Parts: sequence; structure tokens; C-alpha cells
Amino acid sequence: MQNVPKHLRYTKEHEWVEIEGKIATVGITEWAQSELGDIVFIEMPKPGDPVTQGETFGTIEAVKSVSELFSPVGGKVIEINSELDGDPTMINRSAFYDGWIIKIEMSDPDELESLLSSADYKDMIT
Repeated sequence: MQNVPKHLRYTKEHEWVEIEGKIATVGITEWAQSELGDIVFIEMPKPGDPVTQGETFGTIEAVKSVSELFSPVGGKVIEINSELDGDPTMINRSAFYDGWIIKIEMSDPDELESLLSSADYKDMIT
């Protein structure tokens, strides 16, 4: 059974988002990283770059495939997890914690309403 933390929101494309005020921390789910396998590279935007809900903001490359990353919310990238440059497998080891990818200053918090709850996401992957 996959870990699906209740306090997070999810996209149908397997990203998670944690909200603190207007800041959204984004990563991929434990299920997604297990499907990808060993992650070897991640392409991220730069701080200051704009992102749009539902649009791609980067790619994640594993031994067997490359997948696009989709932004769960719109706004401006304020921080990237630079530790992933040297150790992208951090996502495999800790998808929901140390393996976060970017932080976004949200432009419209109402966009959160369109995301999946943990129960809805768990239903989708089982």
C-alpha cells in the first residue's frame, strides 16, 4: 500500500503539493517515483520563472523513461531543491519530504480547489 499523506493535495499527473500560506511546495508522489524507477536527472525551472496550473515546469528522467512535471498551481518559482542536482535519487528515497522539487508563490489559492484529496488520489492509484 502506497503512502498518501492526508495533509497534501494531489494532481492526476502524480504531483503533490503542500501549502503554507501562499507558498506551495511541490514534488512527485511515492507511487510516481516507484513507477519511474531509479531517477537519474531532474530538469527544474529557475527561481523567478512563472508557472501555470496544469502546464509543464520541468522533466524527470529515470533509467527507463522521461516524464514531464506538471504544476499543481500557478505563480512564481521562489526556490528549487538544488540538492537534487547532485542526488536526484533523493526523490526515490524520500518523495514526500527531502525529495521536494520546487516552491511556488501562488498567484491564485483558489486553484487548490481543483486538486485531489488524499482519499481521491488513493482511489485513483489503487
